[in-house]
Formats: sequence, C-alpha cells, structure tokens
Amino acid sequence: MTNLKDNFLRVHSYESGGTVDGPGIRFVVFMQGCPLRCQYCHNPDTWNLKAGKLIPAQDVVDEVLKYENFMSFSHGGVTFSGGEPLVQKGALVPIFEELKKHNIHIALDTAGTTNIDDVTLNLLDNTDLVMLDIKHLVSTEHKHLTGMGNEKTYAFLEVLKQKNIRTWIRWVIVPNFNDSIEYATKFSELVKQYPNVELVELLPYHQHGVYKWKELGLDYPLKDTPEPEKETVKALAKVLEDFGIKTLYAK
Repeated sequence: MTNLKDNFLRVHSYESGGTVDGPGIRFVVFMQGCPLRCQYCHNPDTWNLKAGKLIPAQDVVDEVLKYENFMSFSHGGVTFSGGEPLVQKGALVPIFEELKKHNIHIALDTAGTTNIDDVTLNLLDNTDLVMLDIKHLVSTEHKHLTGMGNEKTYAFLEVLKQKNIRTWIRWVIVPNFNDSIEYATKFSELVKQYPNVELVELLPYHQHGVYKWKELGLDYPLKDTPEPEKETVKALAKVLEDFGIKTLYAK
C-alpha cells in the first residue's frame, strides 16, 4: 500500500464551490503540468510541471475531505483538472483509491493525452466521470491548435467505451477552426459511436486568460479571434440534438 505522506504531486491551486466542473457543486484540484500548448489556453501558468506547489498526496486527500458532507448534500464531488492531470497519473492513483473509500464522487477533466498503460487503467477504475476535451476531430488541425495530434485522445476515448465509464465530451468552439455545421455533423457522428457518452458540453472560446499570457511574456496567437455568437453555439447544439445527443451550454 502506498504511503500517501511519502507520495507527492504538484498542484497549481484549489477551488471550492465549483459549478462548471461536473455534476453538483465540486471541489476542484487544478494540477500542474500539461503537454499541450493550446492556442486558446486560459491557464498557461499550469503548463510547466516544475512550477506549482509540491504537496504530499495525503494533504490533497485531507483538503478534499474537508468538504465531504457538503459534497454529499449537493450531489457533487471532486474534480481533478489542470493543466493535464494525467501528466501526474501515477501520483493520482493512490489519491483516487483513498477517496473512493470515502465514497467521494471523482471526476477527471482531461484531454486524454497519455499512454494507455496499467497506471491509466488503474486510475480509471476509480473514476466516476471523465470530462474529455476533444480539441479537434482532424489530427493535423489538432496539432495546429495544440502542438500535438489527437491519436492519444481517440485511444483514450476507446478505453472509456470499453470500460463503460460515464463520459462528458467537451467541445471548445473556436471561430474559423471548428464552428461550422459540417464540423458539428462530423462531431455528432463520432459521439454516436460511444454509448458511454452522456452529453456534449459546448464551451464558447473566450479571451479571459490573455492577461496570463502577457504576464508570462508569451504572445497570444488568437488575439484577433472573436468569441462565437450565442446563435452560432445554439445552431451547433441543435445539430447534436438532432442526432439525439444531449447538450450542455450557456443559453
């Protein structure tokens, strides 16, 4: 058995009372480290794995359990986000195992950019919900947007199907990249292949994190990209809904 006090992980920050990170009201652990370099990332300060706070796994568990009664009352739980939490999946396995002993609902917010190995499978065995961010359906466009292809994301999605893990798919709508009706149709055709996918969450692109790019001395590549119109989001959602897919978005 792993000693949680001797197991460390790097955490960017915590958030209590999260309402956009899964069902109910959530305690959110934002992990440090991410292999992607998304052009629209609003948390570029989470990219560097060596940044953040080095925290014993036991401290993370203790922090989550402070909200145990509140989570139960609100039908919420804990969400591990990032960054990309799977960068530190080995450190997360014993944390997930311990939290499940307390019947804590665990959500994993990820782009699935990891190798499928025993560590990944063990982590998923203790995961109640995966919120999978599919950046782009086409690998070359995915690489343009993020610096990596989408092959690992698709492999991860297949594992979620095989293990029948409850899944929400997240779609960040970026004008001129993935906001067409044709794209929404292909997106719907993909989702229909995965009966474990409960819904698709449509997230309009925004520039809320631009100031972080400036603070880090980075040039923001989408500074001239407008936020999508509400009518555009509604039209894309209708395509999904016409395929019988449940959607979640701000109306």
